[in-house]
Amino acid sequence: MKICILGAGALGCAIGAALSEAGHETWLLNRGRAHVEAMNLHGLRVQDERGERQVRVNAACDAATVGVADLVVVLVKSFHTSEAITGAGALIGPQTLVLSLQNGLGHEDILAEIVGRERVLAGKTYVGGVLLAPGSIRAGVAGKHTFIGELDGKLTPRVQAIAEVFNSAGLATTVSDNILGTMWDKLLVNVATGALSGITRLGYGQLYSEPLLESTAKAAVAEAIAVAERAGIRLSLTSPDSAWRLAAEGLPASFRTSMLQSLEKGSVTEIDFINGSVVRWGQRHGVATPVNATLVACIKGIERAMADQQKGSNP
Repeated sequence: MKICILGAGALGCAIGAALSEAGHETWLLNRGRAHVEAMNLHGLRVQDERGERQVRVNAACDAATVGVADLVVVLVKSFHTSEAITGAGALIGPQTLVLSLQNGLGHEDILAEIVGRERVLAGKTYVGGVLLAPGSIRAGVAGKHTFIGELDGKLTPRVQAIAEVFNSAGLATTVSDNILGTMWDKLLVNVATGALSGITRLGYGQLYSEPLLESTAKAAVAEAIAVAERAGIRLSLTSPDSAWRLAAEGLPASFRTSMLQSLEKGSVTEIDFINGSVVRWGQRHGVATPVNATLVACIKGIERAMADQQKGSNP
């Protein structure tokens, strides 16, 4: 299967490396030229539970270099979804499927507007990745599950074929007939740690050793569970404790969330698609979400401070 990872940052490279090692023609598409050149020149350096190694990969900055793919796995930051898929028209052929494994909620609707709802699949992954340097990542794949599904919940041959490809590459993947519930399950995990780690700038080892932060995380998750239940979402994670534990399962103390990594790079975050989704759904269904609203406000404040600082340094 010819697969293109659209947005091959740390997570995309972790998944792409596994697929490449399994023998699939896998392309890692990223706008960062230094990252792409390093991968094409030396291969992708992967550190994981198996040790450290170089993986031969195909990397490109331009979709035209890749051409039509059988499967496009979308892993760009949430706020880049529309721009990225619009600029990736060269990847899309008559039979191409588009699978979003992004954090948060709402990407599948954005993708459907551009490529057609009939070719869009949704999913969530618990695979982790940290970009160490251009062409170098730390990956957490073993024991981390991925869930994919049709938007209407049907168990189709095409989605089952993708699951088989992922499983054969060591990416433990299950087809879900309740993908919206699955997406909410992953949202609860992101709600538990993303914003708090970004605000405090703490890695998992520090985050999980602070009882006050644990209490705040669980309060945010409790709000999200209440919203989902009011909205009629069928969840697998039904307690704040389970989401808090799952968020750290199999990850090292040095792990840093994608939200924290974004802030450390001076980039805006996906807060609007994570805690912001809880707030919006809460407003829609009449459920108060003060903890999540506060976390959103704090992250927005940090983003504003960064933007002002960047303006000041670039008059």
